[in-house]
Amino acid sequence: MEGSSLGDLLQYPRLIQMMLILGIGGSLQVGFQASMITYTSVHVKALINETFLERSGLPAPPSTLTLLWSSIVSVFGLGGLLGSMASGHLTTKYGKKNCLLGNNVLMVASAFLLGVCKAARSFELLLVGRFFCGLSSGLCIVLHPQYLGEISPKALRGCASSTASLFWSLGKVIGQVLGQSELLGNATLWPLLMAFGGIAATIQLLTLPFFPDWIVSLVWLLSLSLSLSFAAMKTLWGEKHHHHHQAELDDLRRQQAAQQSSRRRGILEVAKDPSLRWQMYILVLSGVALQLSGIQAIYAYTFEVLSTAGFHQDDIPYLSLGVSTSELLSAVLCSFIIEHSGRKVLLWGGYGLMATVLALLTLTLSLQHWFFWMPYCSLSLIFCFVICFGLGPAGATTSVRMEIFDQTSRVSAFVISGVLNWAGFFVMGMAFPFIMESLQHFSFLVFMGALYGSGLLFYLFLPETKQKSILEIQEEFDKLNFKMKWVVIAEANVLEKHAFCTKL
Repeated sequence: MEGSSLGDLLQYPRLIQMMLILGIGGSLQVGFQASMITYTSVHVKALINETFLERSGLPAPPSTLTLLWSSIVSVFGLGGLLGSMASGHLTTKYGKKNCLLGNNVLMVASAFLLGVCKAARSFELLLVGRFFCGLSSGLCIVLHPQYLGEISPKALRGCASSTASLFWSLGKVIGQVLGQSELLGNATLWPLLMAFGGIAATIQLLTLPFFPDWIVSLVWLLSLSLSLSFAAMKTLWGEKHHHHHQAELDDLRRQQAAQQSSRRRGILEVAKDPSLRWQMYILVLSGVALQLSGIQAIYAYTFEVLSTAGFHQDDIPYLSLGVSTSELLSAVLCSFIIEHSGRKVLLWGGYGLMATVLALLTLTLSLQHWFFWMPYCSLSLIFCFVICFGLGPAGATTSVRMEIFDQTSRVSAFVISGVLNWAGFFVMGMAFPFIMESLQHFSFLVFMGALYGSGLLFYLFLPETKQKSILEIQEEFDKLNFKMKWVVIAEANVLEKHAFCTKL
């Protein structure tokens, strides 16, 4: 089966339902939290001042106000980092499905605290609620793509995994839409905006238990009979694809036979294993490339570019929403072309196009005071940039991370990836304002160099993973991890062939 069209995916209705449920309670939450917080800044600062007035009769000093607001924003990242670090241990002890269910309870508790903070006149509830929300987001952003990849047939694995970025983009759009002053982003309803994540968590909490408590893993194949595993596949994928079920089971049995143990390997074991050296390089490269892609910088710079273009201040939030919507639509398209185009070309091609767009954007920003129409060119390039990001690296990165590690090392690899992402998010959040202050629009040249470099490395060293089993992907990486061994084997084969020809 070729998983390159919408028709192929529609043949798996139960799997589509699972993708929707996992997305609603997964990366959608993280995207929503990332965009929503911008629209509550004025109201949160007002709450802090009101709280100080009631308690001491004086408003909060400017330095204290800035410190508390930045703490409310950044404590989300701290919670995300801790949640990602804890995901490996929790997954091993309780399983992915139970962790997701418990994670939903944590998000509902966070939503309650955020929702009552104004009525309780307590910014402390905001701090605790945002921290809990970060813990939940850090856990789900690691579990969501793992779960997707492990419950999907090989031919649709990339499509399923890429929906993690799709729901991330959808969450950002929902946060921007609900954040408009006409909806929840006003002085009266902003606590409901911050508590909206509890609705998504409740949907997953109520629906996930109705799906089979099954993940395609070596642990399950060792503990359950083959017939039970086959029955679980039929429940999730449908009975008419029974020949695909058998092929998937055969791949897993070969993977099981090739491994010495089904025990999950720890983080240090994965990091030090010579057979995973290049997988780790690709994992780190993918994380660094995302953080240095400039996507955060673009979103931060959108308001300034639009202001320079002469757009009215009241129109800018709607135009910014258009930028996020473009990323969402491109992420949807990525989910349907990834099985046809492959992961490798979407990564190196996407990063190459993004770098070229940034070079053009730097030029138009330099000339924006020379020609009245130049700011509109900058706006168009911003749209092009986010479309290239959503169409390529955003979806392909998640799929590659899922596919280059086997079942015993995947959990630890995703923990490492999650920690790198949250740490990078924090560092970029702290460093980018200083970069912008020093270099202005020329700061995009820093990201341009990182993008070209990342694209080149992906082109040279990332094996294509589409439509391949884990064992086949491992064999491709073994050529890099044990390069000298493969050279010796190749030379031996040549000599043997030469000797055979000589005898003839």
